[in-house]
Amino acid sequence: MHTTVNRISTLAMYAFLCIVLVFALMPLVFVLFASFKSNQEILAHASRLLPIEWTFQNYKEAWTLANFKRYTWNSVYMTAFIVFGTLLVSTMAGYVFARGRFPGKATLFAAFTATMFLSFGSITLYPLLQIAKILHLNTSLWGVIVISIFGMHIANIFIIRSFVNSIPYEVDEAAIIDGCSFFRTFWNIILPLMKPVIATIGIITFKYAWNEFLLPMVFTLSNPDQRPLSVGIVALRSAGEAASSWNLMLAGTMLSVVPMLAVYLILNRYFVAGLTSGAIKG
Repeated sequence: MHTTVNRISTLAMYAFLCIVLVFALMPLVFVLFASFKSNQEILAHASRLLPIEWTFQNYKEAWTLANFKRYTWNSVYMTAFIVFGTLLVSTMAGYVFARGRFPGKATLFAAFTATMFLSFGSITLYPLLQIAKILHLNTSLWGVIVISIFGMHIANIFIIRSFVNSIPYEVDEAAIIDGCSFFRTFWNIILPLMKPVIATIGIITFKYAWNEFLLPMVFTLSNPDQRPLSVGIVALRSAGEAASSWNLMLAGTMLSVVPMLAVYLILNRYFVAGLTSGAIKG
């Protein structure tokens, strides 16, 4: 009887998860198949899943005519700098809060942590734009990069601090005995041990940077050639003759999804390990 109940519970759980999976993947599957339809077919048979006639011309036109080649390159270099800079700043800050010894550390960390519960939304957009204007970075993606790197990353810092606290302090003491300074201990000893949590934060940051829309849109209003892919796809919706080119928009959407999926599949193993180690231990 007990075995039968367990089997029914397991089947019910799998059935529920399958339903959730269908609802989660259905929009992506719909966009994928629609990206191979002509614009006329999308407008005439919007509810039909599979294309009547498959066409790969959408991707070619999106890449060349709609300037998605340029937008993709903008997204790549913007995301690469944001991910690298955020990882550098977050790992160093997390290490300092975990191992550093200075007056007011607990108070300062509590103040940083408190910002996790504050959401200013778009209120900070104007001040950020003014700061970028002072630095002469308000008309390019470099403004977005600088703001994103030096913005508040308290969630990342919190995860890294917990991960570093899970590393025995004897490791630091051994490094100090060997003549390592505080920074060298971080760079040569602790940082290589952070591979799982770095992968976790890297994926989260990549997702944020690759899909960021509001800041890049504002910073590239006067310089359309600087648009990243996320902004370029939406801009295509009101781009004169291309205003009804849903086939190109959907093809561009799939082009923007592929890198995110590729990064996650490559780093998935480290992503899970980093979440469990950084969030549970310590």
